[in-house]
Amino acid sequence: MNPVVSIIMGSTSDLPVMEPAAKFLNGMKIPFELNALSAHRTPGEVEQFAKNAHSRGIRVIIAAAGMAAHLPGVIAAITTLPVIGVPVKASLEGLDSLLAIVQMPPGIPVATVGINGAQNAAILAVQILAVGNETLHQQLVEFKASLKQKIVQANEELGNIHFDYKV
Repeated sequence: MNPVVSIIMGSTSDLPVMEPAAKFLNGMKIPFELNALSAHRTPGEVEQFAKNAHSRGIRVIIAAAGMAAHLPGVIAAITTLPVIGVPVKASLEGLDSLLAIVQMPPGIPVATVGINGAQNAAILAVQILAVGNETLHQQLVEFKASLKQKIVQANEELGNIHFDYKV
């Protein structure tokens, strides 16, 4: 089994934020890898990773970074693969990370999810992969239907709560 999605984080301290992405990919049966690479502390390794990702079978990269948040952009500058940035709430409530990731120059796009939004990054990665894969597409249809069902059920439960003046 070879990975098709790569989850990269600037530090293993980001693992609690990125775990929902790993869990979602695992649940969808998408082979993935999980690595720590730093744009500032291991720039050579980041370059090698980005240059070789496509030839290794990686099709989407999810890159998390906090504070200066250069990792997603550096990877996107080197590869032609889609890169999804996950801003990590490390300082300034994560706004520094968010702004660093979304403010990429023309020609170097990084799709960006919300602060600590690793699960959405994984969902977006699967949506990208599903463009040419009907089985994955159907899994996403079922996943979206389950989201709807959770809200329907929650609303039914709210209907059972009693207050004297609730109508």
